[in-house]
Amino acid sequence: MEKSIIIAGSGGQGILLFGRLIAHTLMIQGRNVTYFPSYGAEIRGGTANCSVILSDDLIGSPAVMNPDILIVFNCQSLERFLPRLKKGGILFYDSSLISDNGCGRLSMVNETSDFHSVGVEASGKAAELGSIKYANMVMFGAFLEKTRISDLSRAEKALRALIPERHAVLIPENLKAIKVGYEL
Repeated sequence: MEKSIIIAGSGGQGILLFGRLIAHTLMIQGRNVTYFPSYGAEIRGGTANCSVILSDDLIGSPAVMNPDILIVFNCQSLERFLPRLKKGGILFYDSSLISDNGCGRLSMVNETSDFHSVGVEASGKAAELGSIKYANMVMFGAFLEKTRISDLSRAEKALRALIPERHAVLIPENLKAIKVGYEL
């Protein structure tokens, strides 16, 4: 089995950490993974996206043209990547920032049922936890629960491995945000 994922949003939303967290969680699980980041020169406020491929077999290329799963945190990313989502794929979107009607000229209303969409109130729940910076962790928890791609214990191990020691004080709050997303 091979699954490809694109995560996209604005710089500063933790998009690249989200991708690294998926990849590391799956590595702990013993899966073959690739992680490929891409971001604008501005970083914070610019566009950021990354792709992750997981497979039971060797992965030939880290390039993802048509993802099985798309996770977006803003309208710009939805407009850019939604046309590339595979038929039958899954769209996760931050429903705190993107309405169910989509963004501007692009509507998520899918009359032909080409994909399944999952709205996650990631930014709203993160704000309730004390900081919108936890939106990526709330979305990660919802992603884990909906896809069953891994479990919370492996995610916790991956988070502890990826967060630098100087930011270790933030680990409990990040874990709390993951659990909130998992329970949504």
